[in-house]
Amino acid sequence: MSLGSSLFNARKKSGLSQEEVAEKLGVSRQTISKWELDETLPDIWQSKRLAGLYHVTVDELIDFDADVKEIEQVIARTSEKTEQKIDWTKMWGKKYPVLTTYQEKVDIGHYAAALEELLQSLKTSYGYNDLDAMLVLKDILSHIWQGK
Repeated sequence: MSLGSSLFNARKKSGLSQEEVAEKLGVSRQTISKWELDETLPDIWQSKRLAGLYHVTVDELIDFDADVKEIEQVIARTSEKTEQKIDWTKMWGKKYPVLTTYQEKVDIGHYAAALEELLQSLKTSYGYNDLDAMLVLKDILSHIWQGK
């Protein structure tokens, strides 16, 4: 995505018009339009002010993805009560079908004992509760999978 598209999407997400942004930055509406059309670029000072206006960091503004930002906001606003109503395996299984079918093939008991031992170790050694221990173990597995 180009910087102009990022600027456009971030502005729209913020609910501001080009005129409103121009007024707040002390530039013309045409300048905002040129930035959003990739005809010119804002300088670093204006980029920082734009990021502040749009409630994102400069890095986020450069790589702004409206869909990712929206997902992040939905996650942040989701209550624990709502989270407990969601069948996460079923939801993620729509994207990754293996999550809904592996139980038929994999000897879960074989892996469960070793994983339970790791969870217990995390809880005992670091004082994590059940959820935090599971999240830490999941993150460790993710790092291993990604080769980090």
